[in-house]
Amino acid sequence: MASANSTYGQKESTDQNFDFMFKILIIGNSSVGKTSFLFRYADDSFTPAFVSTVGIDFKVKTIYRNDKRIKLQIWDTAGQERYRTITTAYYRGAMGFILMYDITNEDSFNAVQDWSTQIKTYSWDNAQVLVVGNKCDVEDERVVASERGRLLSEQLGFEFFEASAKDNINVKQTFERLVDIICERMAESLDNNDPTITGAKQGPQLTEQSTRSQDCAC
Repeated sequence: MASANSTYGQKESTDQNFDFMFKILIIGNSSVGKTSFLFRYADDSFTPAFVSTVGIDFKVKTIYRNDKRIKLQIWDTAGQERYRTITTAYYRGAMGFILMYDITNEDSFNAVQDWSTQIKTYSWDNAQVLVVGNKCDVEDERVVASERGRLLSEQLGFEFFEASAKDNINVKQTFERLVDIICERMAESLDNNDPTITGAKQGPQLTEQSTRSQDCAC
């Protein structure tokens, strides 16, 4: 159940003027910066104060990719174990995941494999995933090298970004790349007449591949 802080998302969710709606979840250990990442993208705002997310919350943002109006329903999930049964219920129907860790926190990086397993367990087979190493603005506190993040992502079959919600590094690029991957998968499925792909309302269909954005790291 979304919190009272979701007024913006609830208001915007009534807008039906879009070609596709994608449900995206941001997951990862507590305090890796999931909420800050979402607020930076949705509102272009940042606060250094840490307030733990209670359960789950969401925001809505509409973007244009390949001449399509795409509504993103972005869910910010709590990382604490006690909320796990609540948050995993929201995995179903998610088109994409941003799996986040903190480059200054070894435990959060070690948990990436477990979070990946949860995605495979609770989401559908076609969900697309990006791994994001957040807080690359605090390089002097780094404990997880970029190459380790990139290698683990490759092993899991996911693309990789390093980012900073504070300095607004690779935040927009991460979301846009995830949307592009989802669109590419949709186009492939439509070409193959695969009925399992979802996300479009009644209306125009996506008919061409999205252009690949540049993979970039901090």
